[in-house]
Amino acid sequence: MFESRGEKVFVTAITVSLILLSIIALIPLLSVISTSLSSKSAVDMNLVTIWPKQFTLDSWGNIIDRPDLWKSFFLTLGSTVIGTLLALLMTALLAYPLSKPEFRWGPVIMIGIVIAMIFKAPIVPYFLTVRGIGLYNNPLVLIVPHILNPFNLIIMRTFFKQFSKELEEAAFLEGSGYFRMLFQFVLPLSKAVLATLALFYGVVLWNQFQHPLLFLQDPNWFPLQIKIRQFITDDNVIMAGAASTVDLNYNERTLRAATVIFAIIPIILVYPFLQKYFVKGAMIGSVKG
Repeated sequence: MFESRGEKVFVTAITVSLILLSIIALIPLLSVISTSLSSKSAVDMNLVTIWPKQFTLDSWGNIIDRPDLWKSFFLTLGSTVIGTLLALLMTALLAYPLSKPEFRWGPVIMIGIVIAMIFKAPIVPYFLTVRGIGLYNNPLVLIVPHILNPFNLIIMRTFFKQFSKELEEAAFLEGSGYFRMLFQFVLPLSKAVLATLALFYGVVLWNQFQHPLLFLQDPNWFPLQIKIRQFITDDNVIMAGAASTVDLNYNERTLRAATVIFAIIPIILVYPFLQKYFVKGAMIGSVKG
């Protein structure tokens, strides 16, 4: 396809701008990584920029040996995996009937969903409601309030509306019901939107901070983000287990940097496997009506 000179200049300018923005966005991350891999003396003297100084893995060794951090990590990992699967299931079960024009209550329910998306519940009634159903100081509060998101529901509903009626009618003629149609035909062909929404739900569940801060008082149920907050705000917590700081090649700053990177590694590792579905699922689910 022939491109005019103006189009080439435009594409080049956009490419250069995106590269520069990417570099700017990566600098803070590289700085934190470098701090976690640098010695205590180099960090104390502010010698670390975007490259480690006096390379050492002592900070990472301390972090990896922390059982309290691993407990919070696996609690967050479990709630993220289980919560994402439940959220996708609940979203699909509600989005599929809402995508059918023959479902006469669909428009009314969609109005309620849009209202719920636009007008968020005030924090005090929300807190009283969640506590009233028994989720106060209960690890299920990390999952239950997040298993249905109105925006994600609208994306999946819109995606489901693209399926041809002929395919569904042929399946119905062979004896398929709505549940079999959904699980054996529709969902296997919806990998793009499922991967997109899995990433949406997964990031929210992994990074949640307000819910555990409001509803969890038992330190045994603190998820990873609350544990990281303790590490960042309390020197005694992050340096727990260190007999003496004289012979150590790490300090509070290097340990905090290592903890932050430790918390974001899972999302960074998962995203490349979902990236090829991400744009396709978001665009189809958002544009087709």
